[in-house]
Order: sequence, then structure tokens, then C-alpha cells
Amino acid sequence: MNARPTPAPQYPAWPQFDDGERDGLLRALEQDGWWRMGGKEVDTFEQEFADYHGAPHALAVTNGTHALELALEVLGVGPDTEVLVPAFTFISSSQAVQRLGGTAIPVDVDPYTYCIDASAAAELITTRTRAIMPVHMAGHMSDMDGLAKIANDAGVAIIQDAAHAHGATWQGKRVGELGSIAAFSFQNGKLMTAGEGGAVTFPDSESYEQAFLRHSCGRPRTDRRYLHQTSGSNFRMNEFTAAVLRAQLARLDGQIDTREERWRLLGGLLGEIPGVVAQSRDERCERNPHYMAMIRVPGITEEQRNELVDALIERGVPAFAAFRAIYRVDGFWEKGAPAETVEEIAARCPVTEELYRDCVWLHHRTLLGTEQQMHDTAAIVAEVLAAR
Repeated sequence: MNARPTPAPQYPAWPQFDDGERDGLLRALEQDGWWRMGGKEVDTFEQEFADYHGAPHALAVTNGTHALELALEVLGVGPDTEVLVPAFTFISSSQAVQRLGGTAIPVDVDPYTYCIDASAAAELITTRTRAIMPVHMAGHMSDMDGLAKIANDAGVAIIQDAAHAHGATWQGKRVGELGSIAAFSFQNGKLMTAGEGGAVTFPDSESYEQAFLRHSCGRPRTDRRYLHQTSGSNFRMNEFTAAVLRAQLARLDGQIDTREERWRLLGGLLGEIPGVVAQSRDERCERNPHYMAMIRVPGITEEQRNELVDALIERGVPAFAAFRAIYRVDGFWEKGAPAETVEEIAARCPVTEELYRDCVWLHHRTLLGTEQQMHDTAAIVAEVLAAR
């Protein structure tokens, strides 16, 4: 007689909110202005977010994609420039480069952390390379030591895509203490959210001031005569978004502590399931906020992986297929693509070729559950795989 299947865990909901968000929205509503030039919420959030990440400056913007675009523009990315981006990432990483007229060069990733492979990046630097964009995949920080040496030797910038990495640390340093610009996202599924939103942290006043101008149509803060000093767009965050994010930031540390503790349990349990390989961790990444709980089932096809995701969702586990290789979607080739074919890029990105077919991730609210729910989650994964 077959054992009864493990019941669906009742994970915590996401997003999470309480009176902190309610009070913040009312505070923003009752102040004199509802946009950043007249209110106080955006200014205060920027200071709190910068302090939390050890950055001299933070600039709040409309979303994470705009955060990347703005940061790249400040670094001088445009026509006739290249930016090295991971081949395994959400498409915004490459599209932000391409929308500015630059060329996005896909780079293979590490088979254990799924972050950009520093040695592969070193081989792809040319005289047109303006920046390297490490994506801190699922909250695990990229090899910032190796990338810093490569960037310094080549005279190129680093821009951290930290959309998954709020609160992460590398060798005792927070994202804002690593000497490079970093871009964050506050989209609905992120580690802290207001539905949408983004931020850029800066290591110096010059880049911050240029970004401020460009995020506000090139207009200085005190301008009254429409004397726009640079090109730009309207990437300004509104006061209500900032008020919500201030409350979200206040509880982030506690949530990260819980996710770190739960992943130690869940990651170990998943690793005991035959055929399952969990994302590894470089010991230099001392704090991982775990935007995703990522696993691989090496050897399965993309279709089988998709069936696995569907089966997990049916069992109540918030599972998702991993990102496609950026060079295997039509949008990558519309503009700003390298002078290579899909198969040529694939040949130098063997890890990415495997990951986009056999990788599954679970939403981070899974890791806010109880210890028993970690056991139940692993049991459901094992049961679904055994039924294949």
C-alpha cells in the first residue's frame, strides 16, 4: 500500500506587511507633497538604504531595470561599447545595456554558485569593454575579489546587479562597501518590495550627482527655469513607494536570518535526494539573503524540468523554471547583440546550457516557513521526482 503523499505546506504569504506600511502610507499622504521634490519619504529612504548597505549614496528610482540603465549611463555605456553580462540571468541585465546602444556580451557562469565566471569574463574583455556586470544570483554574491582584479587590470568598471542581494555580504563587506555602483530591484517578488521600485548605490559623490540629474530629466534640484544640464528621463520614485519600502527595510534583517537558517536545513535535505544538486555557497559570501532556493536535476530535459515545476506547483510548492539563457530568447537579438550566432555563444557557455534546462527555483517565502515545512518541502520534491 502506497504511503499518503505529504500535504501542501502553508507557507507565509508574500508580500508581507503590517502597521509599518500602513503608517508610512498615511504619513506620505498627509505631508505637503507626494513626489520626491516636495516630500521627505524618498530622501529618508535613500539615506536608510545607503546606510544599510554601507554606501556613501543611494538614489531611489522607478524600478530595477531603470536602476541598471541609469547606472550604465553614468558609466558611459552607449554605442561602440560592450558590457560583459552573465549568460544565465533575467533579461533586464542585458536589455539595460542594449537599450543604451551598447552590446551585451554573454559570459558563462560558475557551475556551483550560478554567478558569472570570472575567468571566462577575463577572456572576453576587449578594447570596447566598458564594464563587467556580475549578477548576485539568488542572493549569492559573485566572486568580487576575482572580478575586481580583472576590472582593475583591464581598466573597466564593475556594476553589480544586486536585484537579488539586499543585505548580502562578501568577506565582511556589504554591497555598497565594494567600491562599485550597484543596482537593486523592489519588484513584487523581491526580498523587499513596494510592487515596483529600484535603487542605485554609488561609491562617490560625482557619479551620484550625475545620476540624480539624469533620473530627473537632467534638471537640478533647485532649478526654476528649466535649465536641463544633461539628457535623461523621469526615473523618480514617488513618496508612497518610499514609505512602504522604509517599513520593508526595517524587517529585512530578521527575514534574512530566518532564510539563512532554513536554507541550511532545506538545502541539506534537498541534497540528500538522489539526482538533486542544490546551489552551492562560496564561503566568502558570508551572508546570503536567499532570493531563491535553487536546485538542479542534472540530465533532465527542459520539457521534463517544466513538468517537474508544474507538478511541484500542483503539490503546493511555489516553484519556477530557471531563467533561459539570454541568448536563447528573441528579445536579445533585436539590437545590441554580439557578432556571434546562438550556437557560437552556446559553445562557450556550457554551464548556462545545462542550467537553463535542468534548474528549478523556489520562491523565497518558502524559506520563511517552519522547520517542519522544510522537511515537507523536501519530501514533496522527492515524491514528485520518484513519480516521474
